[in-house]
Amino acid sequence: AILAGLLMTRVFKPLRLPSVTAYLVAGILVGPYCLGRLGLDGLGFVTMDAVSKLSIISDVALGFIAFSIGNEFRLSSLRKTGRQATVIGIFQALTATLMVDLVLIGLHIFVLGDSMSLADAIVLGAIATATAPAATLMVVRQYKAKGELTDLLLPIVALDDAVGLIVFAISFGVAKAINYGHYDMTSILVEPLLEIVLSILLGFVMGSIFSAAEKYFKSNSKRLSLSITFVILTVALSMMEFEVGGVKIGFSSLLVCMMLGTVFCNVCDFSAEIMDKTDRWTAPLYILFFVLSGAELELNVFSSTSVVLIGAAYIFARAFGKWAGASISAKFMKCPPKVQKWLGITLLPQAGVALGMSVTVAQTLGADGAMVRNIVLFGVLIYELVGPALTRIALTEAGDIQPKAEAVVSADD
Repeated sequence: AILAGLLMTRVFKPLRLPSVTAYLVAGILVGPYCLGRLGLDGLGFVTMDAVSKLSIISDVALGFIAFSIGNEFRLSSLRKTGRQATVIGIFQALTATLMVDLVLIGLHIFVLGDSMSLADAIVLGAIATATAPAATLMVVRQYKAKGELTDLLLPIVALDDAVGLIVFAISFGVAKAINYGHYDMTSILVEPLLEIVLSILLGFVMGSIFSAAEKYFKSNSKRLSLSITFVILTVALSMMEFEVGGVKIGFSSLLVCMMLGTVFCNVCDFSAEIMDKTDRWTAPLYILFFVLSGAELELNVFSSTSVVLIGAAYIFARAFGKWAGASISAKFMKCPPKVQKWLGITLLPQAGVALGMSVTVAQTLGADGAMVRNIVLFGVLIYELVGPALTRIALTEAGDIQPKAEAVVSADD
């Protein structure tokens, strides 16, 4: 899988597309719908089960991605952009939800009828909030993007997870009420709020222990090893699930690991050096993560006309909602014109969190849930292939990617 990802970057280099796109395409090629069709285990992934057996790699990779994003929440940076990022992050997420809900409910009423239920439309609106931090972070790193747009982008992408959890829980509760005729306020309000609060608390505790432990090791190699240990340990702890008094308790690994990185970066004096070394260590892990993500994309969603039609409506409605919401709120917060113009385009990639939400829906709503999952899979396929390239264009137009940085990237390749 890693070799396929590396070779595909050579094919994509003349096209000047981000490496993330090359890794995703490599994953599709070695996945069950291309090389896997040959049935030669080892040459490609023969079944989706073969891909899912490596899910622990994706879980760990997402943990390191979230840990790196925590670096963007240094108090020195938040004093400058924290208020802007919070307002824009919430507003653009809710605008995307509203736009998708309006378009899909309109399709349900006037065009599709029984092909898509009202519950489907409401749930898809909630899933539209989610943005993939992994693809965005990789583009920023590959092209060494720096500037006002980048400073706002990464905190906003991080906030999307928290906003998405709340919006999804409420919308999913309403969808279940439509299908089954009863409301459960515990699952609609209490459980998502507990998940966010407990995730932040767990990340804070692990970050505090991590920062204290680092001081007992002096060599860079041991500090790097301890960093890797704590990220993996934190990912493992964030997978805990239990029930207390009828309330389900769970954690968001993205929020937990973001908080781990945030505490470490603000408490530890030498955090910048350790973060840099950790990023270098994780490079092959990220390649494998994106190749596996590509292999997980189910191409059979194209076989259903209704899925393609609804999926296209979902993609365009979400894209417009993200762009309009980011542009309006950035203007309200008096951000520079280039941020107002280009921020929304950088928020289009969508993957892990959205897929996780769709799996939850599929397990609960039966046939309706299967439709939602297929539409999200269709959206993720398009967004993940097109999103990174659009992010690169937006960052370049905003001046965060300089021509000399492009030359350096080319030389590094």
